[in-house]
Amino acid sequence: MHATPLYQQVKSVITPYVTEHKTAFTVALSGGVDSVVLLHVMNALKAEIPQLQLTAAYVNHGLSQYADDWQAFCKKLCDALAITFYAAQVKITNKSRTSLEELARDARYQALDQHSPSGSIILLGQHLNDQLETFLLRLKRGSGLQGLTSMRQIRTLNSGRECLRPLLNTTRHSIEQFATEFKLEHITDDSNTDERFDRNFIRQQIVPLLSERFTGFEKSAARSVNLLQQQQDVLDEYTQLDLSQCQNTQQGLSCIQLANFSAARQANVLRCWLGQFTALMPSQQQTQQILTQGLTAKADAQLLIQLTDGQVRRHQNFLYFVRETTVPDSQSLTAQNQLLSDGRTLIQLSGIGVRKPLPDEHVSVQFNCPQARIKPLKKPGHNSIKHWFKDAKVAPWLRANVPLIFYNEQLVYVVGHFISAEHVSEKGVFWEVKT
Repeated sequence: MHATPLYQQVKSVITPYVTEHKTAFTVALSGGVDSVVLLHVMNALKAEIPQLQLTAAYVNHGLSQYADDWQAFCKKLCDALAITFYAAQVKITNKSRTSLEELARDARYQALDQHSPSGSIILLGQHLNDQLETFLLRLKRGSGLQGLTSMRQIRTLNSGRECLRPLLNTTRHSIEQFATEFKLEHITDDSNTDERFDRNFIRQQIVPLLSERFTGFEKSAARSVNLLQQQQDVLDEYTQLDLSQCQNTQQGLSCIQLANFSAARQANVLRCWLGQFTALMPSQQQTQQILTQGLTAKADAQLLIQLTDGQVRRHQNFLYFVRETTVPDSQSLTAQNQLLSDGRTLIQLSGIGVRKPLPDEHVSVQFNCPQARIKPLKKPGHNSIKHWFKDAKVAPWLRANVPLIFYNEQLVYVVGHFISAEHVSEKGVFWEVKT
């Protein structure tokens, strides 16, 4: 086994991590030939590198009637190899505009992250043919450069955990040959031959035809994907430079700076900016809508474009990505550290603020009272809180969640913004919000 090209390929990917003292690895084990081969190779590598720590994890989606049998197979295999085994049960909830395959994949990554030992690197069994299938699927969808880069050998999850694909440059045929040579038992998922699924159709009908017609097609296509990844890396470096010129400290995107770029650079920077907040990119039409309205609207115009999991809004010549939130409930203030209904904590402190309430004054925190009036310290006259928020350039979508402190029916303190001039005291109280 140690002399085979497949073993040496995996070793060449793993060794640099071990050199950096990253020695804990978790194989994402499905029971299929790819992950079973990877597990056996890693187990053999463990004998060669004693400090290597190896575990395996199976994610049970419950989508197949055989899911429990496959879990039992994986556990038995790990028991035989004396490898610690973890199993995770996940439930897939259908969502509109999201494929079952995508939902299952996202749930799998989340479960692997949650059930793998802390600090371990997750090893995925995806190989060169999976890469080619992903490329063709993205091509069919009309993806741009970033989409056509397909799968990277290294993927970092939102938690910061690394995922690694040691077999990404190895063909399916080589993996199957390895399993046959070393008599490695594995399971076969019958759904992989169901050509109602696009990936299976490409796997069963398209790739074999292309490979038969064009010698070395699989590896040639893989080289093209690698070149696209290199080009995307270069583009990412320039995009980060553009973004640094356009983004403010509140993560808003400057419409004025963006307008200095060409249309192609504008769209590129916009996608990069959005990628900080969501993995669900806008359509080409939505991208154009954001740029057209965002860059040509008047300075005080209100822009709201709804995306899949948030909104793009405009304020003071900046674009912001906003997720809708629930306005907290109003409540009496009875504790120094009071929990609000949205999970934040309102903390009462002593110092320059408003005078302490009188015995007959009821103290409450309220929200979204745009017509409540106050005369802020160092501001001219009484006016509505809506007026003062606008005067202070507070973004409209933030206003409803700002805690407003009332003594009876009188607004005395706007947390983080205004103190009532009529209630100010150097030895008073004030409030802060902690998330």
